[in-house]
Amino acid sequence: MLAKRIIPCLDIRDGQTVKGINFENIRNVGDPVELGAEYSRQGADELVYLDITASHEKRKLFSDLVKRIAQNLNIPFTVGGGINEMSDAERLLAAGADKISINSAAVRNPQLIDQIAKGFGSQFVVVAIDAKFEDGKWTVFLNGGRIPTDKELFSWAKEAQDRGCGEILFTSMNHDGVKQGFACEALSQLSLSLNIPVIASGGAGNMDHFVDVFTKGNADAGLAASIFHFKEIAIPDLKNYLHKHNIPVRLS
Repeated sequence: MLAKRIIPCLDIRDGQTVKGINFENIRNVGDPVELGAEYSRQGADELVYLDITASHEKRKLFSDLVKRIAQNLNIPFTVGGGINEMSDAERLLAAGADKISINSAAVRNPQLIDQIAKGFGSQFVVVAIDAKFEDGKWTVFLNGGRIPTDKELFSWAKEAQDRGCGEILFTSMNHDGVKQGFACEALSQLSLSLNIPVIASGGAGNMDHFVDVFTKGNADAGLAASIFHFKEIAIPDLKNYLHKHNIPVRLS
C-alpha cells in the first residue's frame, strides 16, 4: 500500500498566510516561505499554496512568491489561484512549482484540464473542488466558496479525471475550519468512484480525524491548515500516531 501523505495547506492573501472558518473570518498566520520551510523540516510530504482571492479579484498568482518558495523547499509543492490558461501553468512550472491546482477556471472551461494534462502530464494537474452539502447533495462552488454552480461533486470529479487530471483535492465547505472531522462518507464515495488519488481537506481537528480520513474516508492524503499553523498538532507526532494505528506513512 502506498504511504498516506500529510499536506499542510497555506492559504495566501496579500502575500501572507491566512486562515478562516467556513471560508470566512480570515486572519493572518505568517510568512508563507518561512512556514513552508518549517513544515518541510518537520516531515510534511507535500505543501499546497492557494492564493484564495486571486480568482475572485481576477488577478494572477505571483510568480516571484513561487520562486521564493521553491528556493526554500526540498519537498513537492502545489500552487493554485488565478490559473486560467496554459500560459499560467507554464509560468508557475518555470517558477519552480511541482503541480498546479485549478478550481474555478476548470469549472468554467473544463477543456483547460485536457490542455494542461496533455501539455505537462496528468501528474502536474490537481483539480480542486470546493463543495457544500445542502438540500441532500454536494454542490460545487467557485471563487473561494462564493458562487454556487449547477455542478455536483461526484460527477464533476469523474469528468475531471476523465479529462486527465492526476489528483482531486476535495474541500468540504461544511467542515472547513470547524475541526470536527473530515467529510469521510463523501470522501469514501469519491475515492471508491475514482482511480486517481483523492486529497481530503476541511475538518481536521485532532489526530483521530486523520485516522478516520484514511480508514473510513479512504483518502490518499490528508490536508490541513490551522492545526499546523497554530501548533495544535506537530507533524512528527501525527505521523507516529498514524504509524501506531497501522496506517502507512513516511517517517523521518
